[in-house]
Amino acid sequence: MHSNDELIRILKQFQLAHEPYEFSALHIGYINDTYLMSLNNRPKYILQRVNHSVFEDIDGLMNNMTRALSHLSAENYSKIEVVQTRTGRPYWSDEKGYWRIMTYLDNSITFNTTTAKKTAFEAGKIIGIFHKLLEQVEKDPFVDTIPDFHNLDLRERQFKQALSQSPSTRLEVASTAIVFAQKMLLRLSEMAPKGIPVRICHNDTKLNNILFSKETGKALCLIDLDTLMKGYFHYDFGDAIRTIVNTAPEDEKDHQKITFEQDLFEAFIEGIATNGPFLTSNEINALPYGAILLPFLHGIRALTDYLEGNIYYKVSYENQNLDRCLSLFDFTDKAFKNLEYMQNTILGTLVAKAN
Repeated sequence: MHSNDELIRILKQFQLAHEPYEFSALHIGYINDTYLMSLNNRPKYILQRVNHSVFEDIDGLMNNMTRALSHLSAENYSKIEVVQTRTGRPYWSDEKGYWRIMTYLDNSITFNTTTAKKTAFEAGKIIGIFHKLLEQVEKDPFVDTIPDFHNLDLRERQFKQALSQSPSTRLEVASTAIVFAQKMLLRLSEMAPKGIPVRICHNDTKLNNILFSKETGKALCLIDLDTLMKGYFHYDFGDAIRTIVNTAPEDEKDHQKITFEQDLFEAFIEGIATNGPFLTSNEINALPYGAILLPFLHGIRALTDYLEGNIYYKVSYENQNLDRCLSLFDFTDKAFKNLEYMQNTILGTLVAKAN
């Protein structure tokens, strides 16, 4: 982490009044270094060092973000702003990395998991609003901040390469996960949908990337827009489902605690439905596939990283990536077993209300 003096030096590069800000490190996410900037014990801004080894095109990433944020403002969607540098840019760089500052929404909170139907409902509602606000935005200027981020074929190739190069000790420890991955890759390739329109997607809609009001419990907006780029709606749907209908943490070792809560699923679908009929019939039909695909993609990425020696995700212990993988695969399996239920629920809510 960075010293207080270093952070103060960085602040001087931005269009901010000179104030005695206090910094506290936020240990959220696996990629960027994040600090909460407070003034008189009141949170004011978020300061981040963007991980350039993960996001190689910082210009493209920040252009995506600022372009989207200019549209992400409505009566029911709270606006976040990027603070400009003294030279009018959305980020500043030095020998230690790339830095940005964003406004902080007061009295906001995030949740890693939930058991509350209202929270699930609000999550579905705000994700729908996000997509409706970006629906008419020109897509061509948006770059892929992580090319092929949700490309199953790429993740399969990376997995197979890791299998061929991983030491036998790791292969043995991960044998159960490897067998499941090989089986699910075949299933998902057979289920892959066609004719899905391209949208500007968040691409990382886990529950803790949604801000909620501490006072009302209403969802305010989506945060962590680094992966905002072109994609398909079932990506954002599936990524939300994996953290909203499962009440256990992502690396839960006791798989009996990993759940597929149908009441939370139904509340989430009801939240999406409040936005009216904005999805095509092909997109709606692809939603259950997304709920299986996204946890599996995160699981196979964690498994691949484990096999490669933990070079991508931050880990606090040696087998954390494998624990993440096994937990995500367990939820993938539970989602797959709820395939018919998801199809019927979506048909009875999204399709029925659209007609």
